[in-house]
Amino acid sequence: MNKKSYLIIGGTIVVVVLIAVFSRQAPKTVKYGDARDTGTNTTAISPNVTTENGKQIITIDVKGGYSPKVTNAKANIATIIRAKTNSTFDCSSSLRIPSINYSKNLPPSGVTDIEIPNQTAGASLKGLCSMGMYSFTVNFNG
Repeated sequence: MNKKSYLIIGGTIVVVVLIAVFSRQAPKTVKYGDARDTGTNTTAISPNVTTENGKQIITIDVKGGYSPKVTNAKANIATIIRAKTNSTFDCSSSLRIPSINYSKNLPPSGVTDIEIPNQTAGASLKGLCSMGMYSFTVNFNG
């Protein structure tokens, strides 16, 4: 092998190593309530739950699925699920909540408030897209 061959091989190795180093993705952040969340505090009220005018507001981001996937909320209080879309054109914009007979195609961008009947402690409410690919769950705690 001549000097040129060693330079080509060495350069190729350097390029491969650099590609491997710079193409590594940072670990994904796990949002509270995500299905991958392994925290032990499962009955705490989730950060996406607020109160407005005496009603509990559960904010769900809708785009390529639902976020967060799991929400913990208070039971026995008037509740609104606030579905927020932002250039959402996938099947998650076709929201179904079977337990309350809710079915609606959400606007591509905007906010849709969904009134939820009072839920008892221990109840769960599941929302899903029309194709059943994406879902979210709201657990109601006492």
